Amino acid sequence: MARKRTISLQRKKAIYGVLFVTPWLLGFLLLMLIPFIQSLLFSFNKLTLNAEGYSLEFVGLQNYRHIFFVDAWYVRTLNDAVAVMVLDVPLITFFSLFTATLLAQKFRGRMLARAIIFLPVVLASGVIAKLDSGNFLAQMIGSASADMEGNYSGLRSIELRPLLLQAGLSMEIVSYLTGAVDRIYQIISSSGVQILIFLAGLQSISPSLYEAAKIEGATGYESFWKITFPMISPLILTNVVYSIIDSFYDNSLTQMIQDSAFGRLDFGVSAAMSWIYFLVISLILTISTYVISKRVFYYD
Repeated sequence: MARKRTISLQRKKAIYGVLFVTPWLLGFLLLMLIPFIQSLLFSFNKLTLNAEGYSLEFVGLQNYRHIFFVDAWYVRTLNDAVAVMVLDVPLITFFSLFTATLLAQKFRGRMLARAIIFLPVVLASGVIAKLDSGNFLAQMIGSASADMEGNYSGLRSIELRPLLLQAGLSMEIVSYLTGAVDRIYQIISSSGVQILIFLAGLQSISPSLYEAAKIEGATGYESFWKITFPMISPLILTNVVYSIIDSFYDNSLTQMIQDSAFGRLDFGVSAAMSWIYFLVISLILTISTYVISKRVFYYD
């Protein structure tokens, strides 16, 4: 009688991982691969619309030369988008972890606190904008969201700046912290998914680890840095990657690419802009993943 072939745990994890990414892989091959290749082809050509559809005229690197040496706004806008990402991603990650840690605690009114925390996320989402414009309730919610964003985005840390300077902090750190206060609504509204991911990770940590640490005399501070932080470090990597992609999803640079394609009908230049943008994002994600993954702890 033939013995059944056993599969190792690592092999099972690999199979589950392949099955998990299979829907995305099939969607990419069936729906996105051809446009992906066509956009690269368009970036080296001049596309002209005609009665038969479109015609291509090969221009080589002319579209890329136009972006870097003729267009006065693309490189500047790209630098601004990267700078905003560098400033916001650490703040969003820290705020998400801090908020999820508070919401994971057991206290009376926890569900109400979670609803209040996620209210700015719901108001800032595109769901409100897609509601019927004739709906009075939708108009009231939309106006409340706009007023809330305007009030908090206009918040100026006038008293905080001299206080931090008197505490001996450098001007760069003070400017960073006061800028975070001025952008508090934007940070809160961009942290919804990250809070959910951190909250799920915190609730999956075995309570026996904390019980053992408490028996050994560990304080809450020590338990956080020795147990909580290492256990959710893979989720920190996940949230950083998500926050980077989300920060590049909709900004002034994507609007510039759309205007170039559908406003001026300059599809070749627009495709070149998109590919430069794609390469910059890929480089940032590669560096960020490489650096953070060295500090990630995987519990087996």
